[in-house]
Amino acid sequence: MDNRLINYFLKITNLTADETKVLAESMVIKNFNKNEYLVKEGQFTNDTYFILDGCVRQYKTLDGNDITTNFYTEEQWIISLENFERKTASKYNLVCVEATTVVIGNEQKAQELFEQFPRFETTSRQIMETVFMEQQNLMTSYITDKPEQRYLKLLETRPDIFQRVPQYDIATYIGVKPESLSRIRKKLQKRD
Repeated sequence: MDNRLINYFLKITNLTADETKVLAESMVIKNFNKNEYLVKEGQFTNDTYFILDGCVRQYKTLDGNDITTNFYTEEQWIISLENFERKTASKYNLVCVEATTVVIGNEQKAQELFEQFPRFETTSRQIMETVFMEQQNLMTSYITDKPEQRYLKLLETRPDIFQRVPQYDIATYIGVKPESLSRIRKKLQKRD
């Protein structure tokens, strides 16, 4: 049994033996290969994903160019609130940058857990608040920060990303062309 999701929950709340057992039994763990998709743009899904191992890139294709909008790594949730609530087609692609292992959940399973253990609903709300806060911070950064600031924030908060994903994807994530990313990096190296 993989205890990493249980350990994640234990950081948020205490679990009884029964709650731990039910959580462990309800987990659907799936392995994906590098370059395999969890979700493709236009696909209908209301699944959520908890990353156990690996890295997933979220991107959208605009005018023939892939624009990276997020990276998800260990102990992060991938939750599309829009797909979750409105049952609409995904506006994004979720592709594994490296071999990735996830726990897959969905609304039906969540509701069954809430019925059996009502306090899981509070825990779920705490997780959703964390995901919402991360998304809000990301959106604010795109509106208020210059690309160099976004690069520095990514370097400070998620340095592992630079070892795990191609520079092109980092460039589109901070909102620049690869050449501009090279200039930003050179400028920062001279400053150091």
